[in-house]
Amino acid sequence: MEMVSVAATKAHLSKLLDRVEKGEEIMVTRRGKPVARLSPVRPKKKPLPLLAEFRSKIPRLKTTGSKVLRMMREEGC
Repeated sequence: MEMVSVAATKAHLSKLLDRVEKGEEIMVTRRGKPVARLSPVRPKKKPLPLLAEFRSKIPRLKTTGSKVLRMMREEGC
């Protein structure tokens, strides 16, 4: 990550933003100490569907889970 002073950032902001748009991160410093970071904006992730909505779309089994397990045990699975 490149470090750039506040003065250089003010003088070359447009060029720095072009670089950030391409994926670079740039640390802005004041008197040699980091004070800010320029980084690209990440697209928002699509939120997960509600659990109740997800469950409602799953077809119901005609038998219980315990019966399925017993059948599997009997069959030697």
